[in-house]
Amino acid sequence: MTALSIPRRGILRRRGRAAEGSRPPRQRGDSGRSFLITLIAVLILAAFLSPMLRSLAYSVKSLDQITQAHSPLYPADPVMFSFGGEDLPIMNVPMPDGSTRQLALLEPLRRQSTFVDPAAPDAAPIVWEGSWRTLEPVWQFAPHFENFAAVWDLIDYPRLLFNTVFIAVVSTIGTLVSCTLVAYGFARFRFPGRGLLFTLLIATIFLPAAVTIIPTYTVFQRIGWVGTWLPLLVPAFFANAYDVFLMRQYFMTIPTEMDEAAAIDGAGPFRTLISVLIPQAWPVIVAVAVFHLVYSWNDFFGPLLYTAGRPEIQTVALGLQRFNGIYYREPGYIQAGTLMTLVIPVIAFLLTQRFFTRGIVITGVDK
Repeated sequence: MTALSIPRRGILRRRGRAAEGSRPPRQRGDSGRSFLITLIAVLILAAFLSPMLRSLAYSVKSLDQITQAHSPLYPADPVMFSFGGEDLPIMNVPMPDGSTRQLALLEPLRRQSTFVDPAAPDAAPIVWEGSWRTLEPVWQFAPHFENFAAVWDLIDYPRLLFNTVFIAVVSTIGTLVSCTLVAYGFARFRFPGRGLLFTLLIATIFLPAAVTIIPTYTVFQRIGWVGTWLPLLVPAFFANAYDVFLMRQYFMTIPTEMDEAAAIDGAGPFRTLISVLIPQAWPVIVAVAVFHLVYSWNDFFGPLLYTAGRPEIQTVALGLQRFNGIYYREPGYIQAGTLMTLVIPVIAFLLTQRFFTRGIVITGVDK
């Protein structure tokens, strides 16, 4: 038995060494697979952000830069050379020896053109055989940041910005207060019909908005709220199913023993909410705030429905739409106004990204 066991151990050792020797190729394979996944993610992100980059480039372009032939994606003007009191465009001209020279176009013709060398303007002109239209101009970076200043003045952007910020901030506060109270009630209190009421609340998510437009507008019109901000602000103080669901799920992840400890110390339900649950629920509160802020900031139909005919109380979305209809021949102005509208939501998301991500992840925990 002993003689048989010794070779077996030797075999096991050799197998173990062989397995250890095979690990580096697997690690290299894992590194290659990780690199491939990262590359695919970067390409997808680049494709997703390409319209934004194009919009950013157009926002600092003039109309001539956009409409000029062979113009690059970035804002650029053709390089000019002053010769004989005239400004001549400098072109990339291929020479017979295979090189390319930057020459100023003096006399453009169909089959041959005359160029001047900017480095030696006193030298004899150079005759080049070929169509000058096939030549690529020499470009220089020339952004037009004045597009933003023009939009700021043309559509009274400060007033529109104030209207939008006021509506977004007040409605976000109303949403946070109302949804926090409703979610706290569903998460911590036991009362008859709680499950049925919560089911009915969640069912309102599936109710199409088109079904409630006319009844809601009729109610607001009867009470004289049409033409004011009240239809955009007051409903936010009555909670909504989506945000209540997110907050309830988060509250249920907080141990009830903490509520019991607060009750032993003499804290009532409202004090427990303020001192125990809210300090631990900042991730979901920030997530809900960002959700509603972005929704209110981008809302177009609501302000269009209730503030039509009163430009002084309209939001940036409506002002930008009206501006696009007037200055449709100025793509640079339109893109500049669009980027100005995106700045505040993007900054808010970047500042709260850590809390936002944590709130979304934890609210998905099954409880």
